[in-house]
Formats: sequence, structure tokens, C-alpha cells
Amino acid sequence: MQETKEITIQDIILKRKQHTRRVDHKLILRAYHYAKNHHGDQCRRSGEPYIIHPLNVAYILADIGLDDSTICAALLHDVVEDTEVTQNDITKEFGQEISDMVAGVTKLSNISFASVEEQQVEDYRKMFLAMGKDIRVILIKLADRLHNMRTLKHLKRDRQIANAKETMELYAPLANRLGLYSLKWELEDLAFKYLHPEEYHELVEGINKKRDERLRFIEKIMEDIRVALKKQKIEAEVTGRAKHLYSIHKKMKRDNKTLDQIYDLFALRILVNSVKDCYAALGVVHELYNPMPGRFKDYIAVPKPNMYQSIHTTLLGEKGTPFEVQIRTWEMHRIAEFGIAAHWAYKEQSYFGKKQSVKVEGDKLAWLRETLEWQKEMQDPQEFLDTLKTELFEDEVYVFTPKGAIKVLPRGATPIDFAYNIHAEIGHHMTGCKINSKMMPIITPLKSGDIVEIITADNSKGPSQDWLKFIKSSSAKNKIRSWFKKAQKAENIEKGKELIEKELKRIGLSHSALFKPEYLEPMMDKYKYKNLEEMYAAVGFGANSPVKIIARMLQEYRKEHQEEEIEAKIQELAKAKNQRPKPKPSNSGIIVKGIDNCLVKLSKCCNPLPGDEIVGYITKGRGVSVHRKDCTNIHDLLSEENRMIEVQWYQEEKASYQVDIQVNANDRTGLLLDILKEIGTTKAKILGVNTKTTKEKIAIIDITLEVESLDELNKAIKVIRKVESVYEVRRKK
Repeated sequence: MQETKEITIQDIILKRKQHTRRVDHKLILRAYHYAKNHHGDQCRRSGEPYIIHPLNVAYILADIGLDDSTICAALLHDVVEDTEVTQNDITKEFGQEISDMVAGVTKLSNISFASVEEQQVEDYRKMFLAMGKDIRVILIKLADRLHNMRTLKHLKRDRQIANAKETMELYAPLANRLGLYSLKWELEDLAFKYLHPEEYHELVEGINKKRDERLRFIEKIMEDIRVALKKQKIEAEVTGRAKHLYSIHKKMKRDNKTLDQIYDLFALRILVNSVKDCYAALGVVHELYNPMPGRFKDYIAVPKPNMYQSIHTTLLGEKGTPFEVQIRTWEMHRIAEFGIAAHWAYKEQSYFGKKQSVKVEGDKLAWLRETLEWQKEMQDPQEFLDTLKTELFEDEVYVFTPKGAIKVLPRGATPIDFAYNIHAEIGHHMTGCKINSKMMPIITPLKSGDIVEIITADNSKGPSQDWLKFIKSSSAKNKIRSWFKKAQKAENIEKGKELIEKELKRIGLSHSALFKPEYLEPMMDKYKYKNLEEMYAAVGFGANSPVKIIARMLQEYRKEHQEEEIEAKIQELAKAKNQRPKPKPSNSGIIVKGIDNCLVKLSKCCNPLPGDEIVGYITKGRGVSVHRKDCTNIHDLLSEENRMIEVQWYQEEKASYQVDIQVNANDRTGLLLDILKEIGTTKAKILGVNTKTTKEKIAIIDITLEVESLDELNKAIKVIRKVESVYEVRRKK
């Protein structure tokens, strides 16, 4: 695993020269100075100047052979997000091609989202769409993530875990999908290091103990293979490498073995000049050593979807010790290391047209096109994330049509997936299947090597909703859902209308009041509906919810009706003020200036306590909502001065208040008992405790306390912070 090092702009230019003679020094230097000047005095968490990060990202991309424009985009990739530079500035200075790549990796920071998940999903959607136009966008993002992972030690533990988890679930599988194994392995090992630190260090120590013994074993085998290949006049390079830590860890978990029981910790690689030599070399090693049954894979005859080609065979050495050999050509090796990037590393001109967008030959990126198709359909953030993670993990089966054509499907796929992979109409008219010439249920999981024949009928009624429970591929799900949308459009439209009307009734608004062009257009634009029927059908089918549809329209409606609502509320309060001259505190211990017995609610978003500076906000039909003055939500309301009202704490009686706090700690025996003991030394009363421990042995403890003032709460928080292993205590908002 590589340590981050001091990289200069000259290192990047020299690295570019290793791949091509034509390097635009001036353009790269101009991008570097532009980034350096605008990042200015900004520093990373490590205390280093910020420019070190884009330099390292650019170096990683130069190392895998990316072109000058990509190197410039890497140098500039954070200026729009972290400085005052705009996207238009980048376009003016460096042109549309570089600007589009920078835009593709810039997060959506200027849009407000309903949840963190929704923002994360929209960032991913944006990234995938940009990736569909120009695959280099994702390569910049992967290099950016790799350097961030190399420097992850400078972040707090919770951020380390979050970043490592996202890397393991999204970015490493994405690197794998694109065939960028050199990046994939390092991303996995770094994520493993932070997600499971104890297991990681135990593995490192265990491997180092017997390293010399294993090296002697592998060196002898390499020498024997070199001699045998030379006798057969096969020109080859034979090398050995230690397997990556995470792959060893996975194997130990999968096979329930200890490190001492894992013998193939080293893999041999034989690089030759032609495909013919690959098979000749395979014959040589099989003569020298006995192959292990069931451990032979020919990815030359059947390449992986990410273009990877190689022969893998596991052999038995002295004393029956197994070791793996990979045989491939030099060109296959370059693609194995750099994947999709290898397609233009030495052939930039043949892959870039006027718009400089990368076009990959054949169907190498069919999975990406499918991803872009199904992601358009999904409104639910969690469903999108789950499907994205499933789709990215390359866990596949290779099956055949009766004519011998290969189809690659997700592991666990059924003949239904197979039928839709051939064509949507074959899937829609499917009535049965044969697997290896034998009639089988259409929900049978397929295995690699199966020959599948689909039986269809013209009078078929179409797919069943139940099929969605069994199929694994996103493209098949998408095609089935599209069929139901079309087949049941009229029914879905009626159902959608009913759901919309029901929601309107719930919020007390009429259809005619809300369904006006000025409120409809922003909603239709946001969800990309061509007409109202399409919107109703989407709601009826379940692709969108009536709450989301109406919420977007209400944003526009309230802009026009806000003032009259506020005026009515002020008049109502003024009337109440004249009738009740002597105010009394509410049941929340709050006095609303000039109003007696007013309905008052302590806002749950910030849970104010006596001692906090507070402010009141007049809500529609729910009295006065009390917020802390530093509450993030109140900033959005300050512009509505007519709705703000003065409130204060009632001092004469002691009232008690509930408040929730969260404690984050490294889990250990007796942790909760120690925390509860410390709280017992204060006046705070414990009303409830909820604990959970993550896979990373982080304890998250939610505690509900009853206190009489802010001082009491602060004392409780202070004593908890002193407990051993606790690293964060915060008041929940």
C-alpha cells in the first residue's frame, strides 16, 4: 500500500512523458497555477497546503496514462466547490471539455434536500450522468477518493469509518467494474485498515512472520517455470506478488480458515507476447505441477465485462502446497491494471472527437448504460443506493444460449433475467424454460456454464408482478416495471388522482387552489413529467409519492399566500392580547409576550432549555413554536419578521424538561455502567437509554435526561466526557 508523498507539478509532467511524447506543458502549468492561486492559504486537516491534494490526484491519473485535459481537470477539481471560482470561470479559462469534467465531480452544494440520503443520491446521480457523457469523470473521482483514503488518518474516527465504508461499498466496486485493479486493491486495503483495524494489523503481523519462508518457496517455483518456458522457446516474464490483504481476509472469512491454513498468499504471473503463447505456457506449468480440480478459469476465452482477460490456474507444489498462476499477454496486463483507462492511454486521438468524449468500443460499458436507465426511474433514495451497490459488485454467472452465445448475469439470476437480457419482448412472452435441455421452473437460480433455452408464446398475458421478487438484474426489473406502467396506465392514472385528492384533503386545500400553472410547472420540471397524466400514472404506480408532488407545489403556493396567512394570525393574536391583559406561563414554562394561555410547543429540532436564548415563531394552527436562537431552522424563518414573537422563560417555578443526548465511544466492558454512574453524580434524571454497537466496535448510546436548566445539562455532559473510551458527547437537535 502506497504512502502519500510530496508530489510536484514537474513529477506529473514527467509521468505524462512516460506515456506520450505530446504533452501540453503550458496547459498543465496554467491549470496548476490557477488552482494554487485560488486555493491560496487553504489547508487540509493534516495542516498541509490544500494544493497538495489536487497534485496527488493528478499524479495518480498521469500514472495510469490519462490525457492532458484530465490532468488539468484533476488539478482544478475542487476550485468550484471550495473557492469563489464559478463553473463559468472554468469554462472561460480552460474550455468546455475541462469545465464539464470539473462539473461532473463537483457536489450539489447549492440545493436544499429533504435528507442527507437524498443529497447523497443526487450527488451519485449527477456523477453517473456525467460519467455517461465522459468516463474520465469517474476516473478523477476514484483518484480523488484514493488520495483521501491515503490521508484518512488525519480525520476523526467517525469520519474515517464513514469514508472507509463508502469506499468499500461504492468506489472499490466501481474501480473493479471499470477494470482499474491497481486502484481497486489499494482502495480495498485502505478501507479494510480503517473498518477493521485489529484484524488488519493481526493479518499484517501474521504474514510478516513467515514471509521469508514463503518467498523461498515461490522463488524456486518461478525459477523452475522460467527454465521450462525457455526450453519450449516461449519468451516470457515470470513475476511473483503477495496477494492483497483484503482478498486474504475475505478468503479467511469465506472458508472459515486461519492464516496458517491459507497457502496461496502469493500469486505468480506469466506475461507473454501472444494468446497462442498463453495456452502454450499453460501446458508447460500443467506438466510441471498438478492442477487443483475446479480451480481453472479461462478469462481469455470468456472475458469479464470490464475487459479483464487472463488464465487463472491453481497448482499443487511441494508437499501439496497450492499456489496460483495467472497467464496473460502484455496488452491484457495493461488492461488488467488500468482497465477502461487503457483504452485511450496510448490512443488518445482515436478515442476523442471534437467534443473530446470517450467512446469505448463494443459493449464494454453496457452495464453503465443500464445503470443510467434504471437510475432515472428511482425516486426513493434508499432503493437507489441499495440497487447501485448491488449493481456495482461484480459477482456474476456466465451462461449460454443454445447457439453458444455468452450472457453475463448477476449471481443468483434466473431464466427470467436471461430472457430479458436477450430482449424485452422475449421476457414479456416467456412461458417456460429449459436448463441444459431439461424443463425447469423459471425462477431457478442459474450456474456458470448452464445452457438456457427460453420458451415463449404469442398469446402470453405478459410478466407477473411476482417475478420482481426473484429476478436479480436491474435491467430486467426496469423492463418489467415499464411493461406494467404501460399496461396499467389508465388504472394508475385513476389511482394517482385518488392519492393526490386524499393528500389535498389532509392538508385542507382544494384542487383548484393548488393546481394552477404557476404552481404546477416547477413540480413538473423537477420530476421531468411531460403532462399531468404522466404525473398521475407515476403516483398511481408508486414511482413517486403524492406527498412529494404536493410539497413541491406548496413551495410556490406559500410564496404568494404567506403574507395573508401571517396577517390573519397577527390579528388573531392581537385580539387575544386585548382580551387577556395579564399573561401566564404556558404548560411549557414559557411566557409569550402579551398573550395569556397561548398554545406553546418547544421545538424538537433544537430542544431549548432554560438558559438558552429563545425566540417564538407563529405557526399555522399550532400556536407558537419556540426555538433556540442558534437553531439552524430559525435562520430560514428570520425573513418573516411578522411571524416572530418575543418569548421568555418563566422564572418563578421550577419546571423540568426532557433532552436527548448522544454518546459515541469505543466499545468496552462496563462502559454503560461507568456512564450511568457519572450521570448519577449530577441532578439530571435518566428517563431512557438506548444503545447499539456497530461492526467497527463503536458504541452509540442515546440517553434521555430530565433537567431543570441548561447548567444541569452541561454538568451532565461534562462528567460523561471524562469517562474512559468516550470520544464525543452531543446534544441531539
